Amino acid sequence: MPGNILIRGLPMPDIADALLEERNGTIISIDVTAGAKTELFPAGYNEWRKAIGCRVTAPALEGKANKAIIILIAETLDLPVSSLSIQSGATSSQKRVLVAGVAKKDLLLRLNSPGR
Repeated sequence: MPGNILIRGLPMPDIADALLEERNGTIISIDVTAGAKTELFPAGYNEWRKAIGCRVTAPALEGKANKAIIILIAETLDLPVSSLSIQSGATSSQKRVLVAGVAKKDLLLRLNSPGR
């Protein structure tokens, strides 16, 4: 079912509410854990905040975590890094990342792809 993805083999709640389609792409609401032991996206779903979890090993220092977030999400979605940008929350653990040129339904398909 679109929007329901697996994390470690277990179903994750419908993540469609964490995605907002705009004219120039889709915004993903994420909750970031910087300085984590391992990198993972998606790393769960916060139903209350309607945000997808994202864990990066880089520290939240001098933009290092933000760069790691963009790279991790781009690799996960098989998109060029240049198509992603942080729209808000650059200094917060709650961020909004724009994926330029990708519709919400296509982003859900990428998140649901079996090779992921």
